[in-house]
Amino acid sequence: MSCHSSTTRMFQDQLKEKVRPLIDLIDEMRYLGIEKQLNLPAIVVVGDQSSGKSSVLEALSGVALPRGTGIVTRCPLLLQLCYEKHNVWKAEISYCEQMHEFTEPSKVVNYVEEAQNDLAGEGDGICEELITLKIKSNTVCDLTLIDLPGIARVAVKGQPEDIGEKIKGLILNYIKRKETIILVVVPCNVDIATTEALQMAQQVDVEGTRTLAILTKPDLIDPGAENTILDIVHNRTIPLNLGYVIVKCRGQKQIDENMSIIDAIEDEKEFFKRHLHFSSLEEKTTIINLSRKLTVTLVEHIKISLPEMSEKIKKLLGDVRDKLNKLKHEPPQDLSEKRKHLIKVMTVFIEKITQLSKGDIITEGNLFVLMRKDYKQWMGILTNSIENYQKHVQEVAAEYDKTHRGSELPGFSNYNVFRQVAQTLLGELVNPAMMTVHSVREMVQKQFDILSKDCFEGYSFLQEFSKRNIESIQDQQSQMAMGRIKEQFEMEMLVYTQDEIFNIQNKLDSETTDYTEQDKRTNYPELLKAYYEIVVQRMGDQVPMLIYYFILKEGAKNVCSEMLSLLYEDDIDKILQEDSCIEMNRAKLKAQLKCLLHANEKLNNL
Repeated sequence: MSCHSSTTRMFQDQLKEKVRPLIDLIDEMRYLGIEKQLNLPAIVVVGDQSSGKSSVLEALSGVALPRGTGIVTRCPLLLQLCYEKHNVWKAEISYCEQMHEFTEPSKVVNYVEEAQNDLAGEGDGICEELITLKIKSNTVCDLTLIDLPGIARVAVKGQPEDIGEKIKGLILNYIKRKETIILVVVPCNVDIATTEALQMAQQVDVEGTRTLAILTKPDLIDPGAENTILDIVHNRTIPLNLGYVIVKCRGQKQIDENMSIIDAIEDEKEFFKRHLHFSSLEEKTTIINLSRKLTVTLVEHIKISLPEMSEKIKKLLGDVRDKLNKLKHEPPQDLSEKRKHLIKVMTVFIEKITQLSKGDIITEGNLFVLMRKDYKQWMGILTNSIENYQKHVQEVAAEYDKTHRGSELPGFSNYNVFRQVAQTLLGELVNPAMMTVHSVREMVQKQFDILSKDCFEGYSFLQEFSKRNIESIQDQQSQMAMGRIKEQFEMEMLVYTQDEIFNIQNKLDSETTDYTEQDKRTNYPELLKAYYEIVVQRMGDQVPMLIYYFILKEGAKNVCSEMLSLLYEDDIDKILQEDSCIEMNRAKLKAQLKCLLHANEKLNNL
C-alpha cells in the first residue's frame, strides 16, 4: 500500500503531530454538517471515464473500490484515510442516517455499492448525497479525498439524456470553491489538452494555483511519445502550480491475475526505476510520492485557509447562539421543575393576553386600531341612516294620509306614525350590527391565536389546546354579544328617551307658526331626527361596548381560566411535550455549537 514502506511510515510519524490535528479538525466539521455553511478545504478527485481514477484511489487507500464500465462512482465519496501506528485495519461507512463498521477490507466494494444503490437507485443514475468511508490503518496516509463521478459524454441505456450535464454540474459545484484543491486524473495515452476534466479545472482555476494533475497508464504510452509526457510533467505544456505526478496502478490484466495492491505498488517502483525516460523524475512519480505530496499540499492549503476559517467560524458561532436563543427554553427533566416551568409559561401567556385585551401590547397589527376601523364603519352606517331618514319619513307620512286620515283637522298627529318610522329604521340596522360582531370576533380570534402560537412555540399540545379553547370561547362570547345587542335593539323598539335634546326639540316644534297654515305632521321629520340622533348615539356606543366586553375582555378572561386548568393536570410530560422538529433542531444546533467551539479552540491553539 502507499504507506507500507518504512520510509513512508517514518514520514507519517514525523508529520502526525502537525498533520492529524488539522485534518481531524476539518473532518469533524464536515461530519457535523458545518460544510453546508462553511466551505472546508478539501481535495476533490475528477477525471473522465476510464481515466484510471478508481485505480489511483485504490492505491492510496489500500482497498479495492467498485469498478466496471460506464459510471462507477455514482455518488460523491468522501474517503477519510487515518494513519494509526499501532492499529489494525478497520473502517466505517456512513450516509444519511446509516452507519456500518467493519474490519474486512474486502467488504468495502459491497458496502459502497449498497450505499450508492440506496441513494441513487439501482442502475446508472447519480445522486449528490455524500457517502463517507473512513479507514483507520497503519498502512495509509493521513489524507481526505472526495471522489466524484467520472465525466460521461454519452448516456447509456437506462440513463437520462442529460446525465453528462448533471455530472458536470455536480463536479462544478465542488471545484468552483476556492477552498478546494482539484486533483485531475489524466491518462498518459491521450491528448491532455482535450481532457474535459482538466478543461473544467482551468475554467474555475484560471491561474492553476490549486490544480494538481495525476498522469496514469504510463505503460500504455506509444513509443516515441515519452518526451511529450516529460514536457507535461516539467510544466512546459499546461503549467500548474501544484505540478504533475505520474503513477502506474493495477490494470485490468493485473486485477484479473489477482495482483494485490501491495504487489502493484512494488511493481510500480520497479517500473519507474527501470524506465529509460522517467527514472530521473524521482519525486514526481509513484503512489508513495503522490500520497506524501497530497498530504503536505492539503495541510498547507488548510493552513492558508485558517485565518478566513477562523473569522467565518466566529460568525457561525454568533448565528448558532442566536438561533438557540430564539428557541424556547428546554423543559427541565425533574417533575417539580417541570410544573414550575409550566407555571412560568402560563404566566407569560396570561400576562400577554391580558395586556392585549387592554391594548397595552401589539402582536400582528394593532388590534384596537383594527377594531376602530370596524366601529367607524358601523358608525358610518348609523350616520347614513340619519341622512336618508327624510325620504323614508315622507313616504310613511304620505301612506298614512292615504289610508288613515279621515275627518281629523290639521294639527292632530298620530304617535304610531312616529314609532313606525323609528322601528323600521332600527330594524334595518340589526344585520350590519351582527356583521360588525362577526368581523371583530374574527380579528380578535386571530390575534389570540398569534399570541398563543408565540407563547407556546414548540409545545404542540399547548398550542392545540389553546387554539381549540380560543375558538370555542369566541363562539360562546360572540353568541352572548349578539344576544345582548339584539336585546338592545328590542329595547330601542320601545321608542323612549328622557334626553333633553328631544324635549327641547319638541318644545320648539310646539311653538311654530299658525296651525291653520301648516299641518303639524310636517314637524315629524324634526322630531324624528332629534330622537333618531339619540338612538344613533346610544347604538353607536352600545354595540362596540358590548363587543369589547364580551368578545375581547371576557373572552381573554375565559381563555386564561381554561389554560390555568392545565396546572392541575397530572400528565405534565404530555402538556410540555416539545415538537419533534424543535427537539431535533435544538440537538442539531447544540451539536453545531459544540463543534464550532471545539473548532474555534483548536484554531486558536494552532
